[in-house]
Amino acid sequence: MDIRPIKTEADYDWALKEIERYFAEEPEPGTPEGDRFDVLAALIESYEAKRWPIEAADPVDAIKFRMEQAGYDQSALARLLGSRSRASELLSRKRPLSMEQAWRLANEWHIPAEVLLRPYHLGGETA
Repeated sequence: MDIRPIKTEADYDWALKEIERYFAEEPEPGTPEGDRFDVLAALIESYEAKRWPIEAADPVDAIKFRMEQAGYDQSALARLLGSRSRASELLSRKRPLSMEQAWRLANEWHIPAEVLLRPYHLGGETA
């Protein structure tokens, strides 16, 4: 197997070119070509995660994304949280999520609890 670590952009470009041939016809798992594909994919994924890390969304951004994704409006959030003012204050970052609200959002709207429990800033539009 002629695979090497990805340390530079040139190495990354090489790995992308190498793996590209497998996209048209993915190799059988467990074969030498299948193993090569898996190793290349893991190397590329690791390099991309280090080179271009993606910051996890803060709780308010995650709630807004879920609302958009599911077609929920602010009144749906208000029903879930118990009042329109709580929903408004939460979305405008004037009030933090309580543990009970995070639990409801995780169970009812299927937003991962680890996202909802993440610390975030109040008082502005960004985390």
